[in-house]
Amino acid sequence: MDWGNVTAEDLIDALREVDWSSPPRPISEFFARFTFPRSSAKWNSRLKCNLYYYRTNYFIMIVFILALGFLRRPLAIVAASLTALSIAFLNDSFAGTFSEKVTRTVRQFSPHMAAKMRPPLTPVIRGRPSAKRAIYICGRPRWVFVLVFSSVSFMLWFISCGLLTVLWSLAFGLLATLLHASFRTPNLKARLNTFREEFRAVWRNYSEL
Repeated sequence: MDWGNVTAEDLIDALREVDWSSPPRPISEFFARFTFPRSSAKWNSRLKCNLYYYRTNYFIMIVFILALGFLRRPLAIVAASLTALSIAFLNDSFAGTFSEKVTRTVRQFSPHMAAKMRPPLTPVIRGRPSAKRAIYICGRPRWVFVLVFSSVSFMLWFISCGLLTVLWSLAFGLLATLLHASFRTPNLKARLNTFREEFRAVWRNYSEL
């Protein structure tokens, strides 16, 4: 896959639709080989490839840095968790998996309530959905959960007086991610796995038609 031709919008769409449940890459591979990019085009391609391939490692690293910044602020740790959860809801795979697990748990206690948590049916015209499939969480549009969790996390940030600390921690985490993605040399395994995940995503979208 030629990452030099992938735009930032395409990368964001790919990260939003890809399955994030895959385990992180091994530490020995994550810190294996670093080289300086020979040109801006090589750096651009390397940055996009590493951000996609090591996405789980970067997410864990940022959360870990945020946790270190709030060891003495338990309320801020809860706020960071809610913020991370609201961001994770933007991923289609995570939102669908979360909704399905919550619905199954509720079904054990109240099947009637679980039936109300099912997403509405998408109308089909000539064998294809009439529009792009909307994402629902527990029977409600995704934006409702993102708005609620974001609002609660913002209030907790304000109450815990840790907003400045989280900004510094987040800036440090993003800087560490940028440096690693810029100097970590993409290997053949990264390119092959990226191609497989892209093929699975295309096949999954085709099977839903």
